[in-house]
Amino acid sequence: METQRQCERRRPIRGPAYTLADFQQKYGLDNGMAEDLFIRFGPSSIELDLLMAAKRRTPSLDELTEEMPYR
Repeated sequence: METQRQCERRRPIRGPAYTLADFQQKYGLDNGMAEDLFIRFGPSSIELDLLMAAKRRTPSLDELTEEMPYR
């Protein structure tokens, strides 16, 4: 799987680099989503793993209702 868009990397790669196919397979992403994230965040396994962990985090009920007024 080859990316069609290219992006100049401004930061050094942290940790081992994923290939686009490896990243897509590990997280079960469709082609478009995997390529978009791979282009935006680069091939760094550390950064992509942190991103995917943050995307999986679901807020607790307390966090969701914190701003709601009491009745």
